[in-house]
Amino acid sequence: MHKKLSFILAAVLFVAVAITTPAQETVITPADNLVVDGVPKIPSSVAETAGRYGSYRSANLADWHPTKREMLIATRFGDTPQLHLVKMPGGTRQQLTFYPDAVTNGRFHPNGGDYIVFSKDIGGGEWYQLYRYDLKTGDVTLLTDGKARNLPGPWSSSGDQIAYMSTRRTGKDTDLWVMNPSDPKTDHLLTQLAGGGWQPLDWSPDDKKILLEEELSINESYLWLVDAVTGEKTELTPRNTTEKVSYGEGRFSKDGKGIYVTTDKDSEFHRLAYVSLATKEHWYFTTEIPWDVETFDLSHDGRRIAFVTNEAGLSVLYDFSTTTKIMLHTHKLPTGVTGAVHWHKNGQELGFSLNNARGPGDCYSLDMATGKLERWTTSETAVKTDAFPEAELVRWKSFDGKMISGFLYRPPAKFTGKRPLLVLIHGGPEGQSQPTFLGRSNYYLNELGIALIYPNVRGSTGYGKTFSLMDNGIKRDDTYKDINALFDWVATQPGLDSDRVAVTGGSYGGHMTLAVSTFYSDRIRCSVDIVGMSNLVTFLEHTEAYRRDLRRVEYGDERDPKMREYLEKIAPMKNIEKIRKPMFVIAGKNDPRVPVSESQQIADALKKQGTPVWLLIAKDEGHGYRKKPNQDFQFYATVEFLQEYLLK
Repeated sequence: MHKKLSFILAAVLFVAVAITTPAQETVITPADNLVVDGVPKIPSSVAETAGRYGSYRSANLADWHPTKREMLIATRFGDTPQLHLVKMPGGTRQQLTFYPDAVTNGRFHPNGGDYIVFSKDIGGGEWYQLYRYDLKTGDVTLLTDGKARNLPGPWSSSGDQIAYMSTRRTGKDTDLWVMNPSDPKTDHLLTQLAGGGWQPLDWSPDDKKILLEEELSINESYLWLVDAVTGEKTELTPRNTTEKVSYGEGRFSKDGKGIYVTTDKDSEFHRLAYVSLATKEHWYFTTEIPWDVETFDLSHDGRRIAFVTNEAGLSVLYDFSTTTKIMLHTHKLPTGVTGAVHWHKNGQELGFSLNNARGPGDCYSLDMATGKLERWTTSETAVKTDAFPEAELVRWKSFDGKMISGFLYRPPAKFTGKRPLLVLIHGGPEGQSQPTFLGRSNYYLNELGIALIYPNVRGSTGYGKTFSLMDNGIKRDDTYKDINALFDWVATQPGLDSDRVAVTGGSYGGHMTLAVSTFYSDRIRCSVDIVGMSNLVTFLEHTEAYRRDLRRVEYGDERDPKMREYLEKIAPMKNIEKIRKPMFVIAGKNDPRVPVSESQQIADALKKQGTPVWLLIAKDEGHGYRKKPNQDFQFYATVEFLQEYLLK
C-alpha cells in the first residue's frame, strides 16, 4: 500500500462482462469467474450507456531501446495491459506479450536491446516471476523459480547482470539475488536479508557495489552498499539518529564517489541531494522548492538530472546540471501528472508518460536542448474528453483546526439544483489523490449528475512528512474525523446536497469507507467498499508475511495488548450494528494484501443483521481488478447501486 500504490484507485473503481438475452428482458450476466451475492439483475441498457466510459486505453512508458529511437510501452488492446513496441512518434503499437494477466513493466537488455526482461503474476496474487522475451524469435523464457515473489531491479553498469529481490529462501524475507538473464544458470543468492522492505537501486560504475534500500515505513528507510562479489553489506546512512529519515530513488554518480538521492533528511519534503560515500555528508539542491521531488533520472554521461516535483498534486519537470550544480530549465509540459522519467542513451531526449483530466495517459519525448515535445501515443477514448471538467482544489477545517484539502469535480451545467456527492478516498494510506484521468467516474459526472470529491486526509503524502505521520497508530480515527469535517463543509456549499452523499474507496480507502459507514452512518446514503480492511487486527494477522512489518509501523502492532484493544475498538467489524446504510462490497479472491476474508466477514455480518449489502468477488483477481471484463461488471453494478440508493 505504498504511495504509488494510491494509483490503484484511478482504475479500481470499475469493471466488466458478458451480455445475454433472456426471453423477456436483456440483462448483463456475470461470468463464471465472478461470485455475485445480493446484486440484482442489471439491465443491458446500463452497458449500452455507461460502457462507452469504460472504452478507453492508456499508455505508459516502460523503457527506451538502448540503440534505436524506439519505446517499449504498456497499453491494452485486449482484456489486460501488455508490452508493445513503438518505433516512432505516433507510430503503430506492435504487441509483444499476450497473457490473460497484465504485463506492465519491461526493460531492454542494455547491450543491444536483443531481449527484454519483464515480470508477471497470475490472477492478481502478486507472486511475480521474471521472464526473458527474445525480440528476434518471440520466445519467452522463465528466469525465476516459478513459486516465490520476485521483483526486478536495476541492470549492472556493464549491462550483463540484473539485481533483483526474491522471497525464494523463506517465503517472506526478500533476499538480494543476481543473474545474467541470457544465462539463467548464473542465477545466485548474493545477500540474505530479513524482512520485506528491501530493494536494489543501482550498481556502481565499476559494478563492484550495489546500492540497496531498506524501507521500514514510508517515513523511515536506510541505504546500504553491498559487495557485488561477496554479498557483504555496509551501512551507508546511520540508524542512531533522533530524526526518522526517508530515502527514495538513488543513483551512483558517474565517478562512483557519491550517490544522488531523494530524501526528507532535515526537511519536510523530499529534496534532491548528493551523498558523499567518503564522508556521508549530504548536499541539497532543491531546498528552494517547497514540494516533494518524486522521481528523477541521471543521464548516461552523468552530467544532467531530470527530476519531477509534485506541486499541489501536479507534476513539474526540472533539468539539473551535476557539473555546475545549478538548475538549467523548468520545462513547460501539458498540465497533468507525470510518471517516471527516462533518459535515452543519446543524452538529449527524455521519455515519460503523462495523464490529466482530459487524457487517460500517453507517452511523450522531450528534446532537452530544443524543448521540442513529441507525442508517441494517442490513446483512444469512446467518449470525447474535451468537455470533461478540470479539478477544483478545495479546503476545509477539520476537528482540530488542521486544514484538509481535496479535488472537487462538478457536473455539467445541464444538471440544476443541489447535486448529490460521491466521496472517493485514496488508498495507501501513504498515497495522494491527484487530478488524473477519472476514467469511468466521468459517467457519474456527465450522465448521472453526481459531483465527485477526492479528499487527501491526514496521512496522505505530498504535504510534508509531519502531515503524513498524523494518522499513525492510535491517531488512526483522526482520519475518519477528517471525512466527518468534510461532510460539515459540504453542508455549507450551495451547489452540493448534504442529504445525498455516498462514500467509496479501495484498499485503505476501502477501510476508510467502512469506518465512515460505521461511525457516521447518519451522514451518508450508502457506500462502496473495495478491497477494504474491516478489522485492522485480522488484516495484520492475515496479510502476506513479507509485508506485515511494514504495515505494523503504519497501523500499530496488533501483538501489543493496548494497541490491539484500540484497533478492535475502532474496527467496523466490532461495531457492525452501527452500519445502517446499504453497502456494496467488492473483493478479489487472490488478494495478498487485504485477504478476501476481510470483505467476506463484513458482508456476512451485514447480511445477518439485515443491512442491505451487495457482494462481488472475482476469482481471478487480487488487490483491485485488472481485467477489463471484471472492471466493466464492477462498474455496471456500481452504477446500479448508486442509482438505487443515492439518487432515489
